[in-house]
Amino acid sequence: MNIQVFGKSKCFDTKKAERYFKERGVKFQSIDILSKGLSKGEFLSVSNALGGFEAMMDKTTKEYCMIQYLSTEDQIEKLLEMPKYYKTPIVRNGSKATIGYCPEIWRTWE
Repeated sequence: MNIQVFGKSKCFDTKKAERYFKERGVKFQSIDILSKGLSKGEFLSVSNALGGFEAMMDKTTKEYCMIQYLSTEDQIEKLLEMPKYYKTPIVRNGSKATIGYCPEIWRTWE
């Protein structure tokens, strides 16, 4: 397994996801999404695994109202430029990915 946890340091679900893998002795790479973001390749891989980039957008933030009416291409550009718009954690294992705290799915990866 090649687990990557993209998250925000103050995100409770990110901390829970990291603790989930630590408790099971699963090695993972923790990436601060606010400082590193996602590369275009990582973005496309996660987007494909989730069935579209819309699942990656945090619709609870006040900034969401500024991008929800943009064209699809502009929304993708904003997500790549502004990592604060991502819902976290994004947990990736190769071509598989989840958004949020999803231990029931991660168990199937082991």
